[in-house]
Amino acid sequence: MLALRPNCECCDLDLAPDAAGAMICTFECTFCEACAEARFGGVCPNCGGGLAARPARPTALLAKFPGSAERVMKEHDACVSGHTA
Repeated sequence: MLALRPNCECCDLDLAPDAAGAMICTFECTFCEACAEARFGGVCPNCGGGLAARPARPTALLAKFPGSAERVMKEHDACVSGHTA
């Protein structure tokens, strides 16, 4: 089951587990759409894999299967200047 991390690891934007707008790689590195495209060109800066739209978990299932509460932030040169969206 996907962890559904709660934030973009570049700009720290909140990413709801039951909404569109998050992009992930196969290692579940998580970015908002703006950072994924504008800063990284759709390529994960951690592993070099492609970033794809993260599926949204149905809202009705979040009580039983919540997304992760652990916020992950990593230092990437492209993230230093702040969020573009």
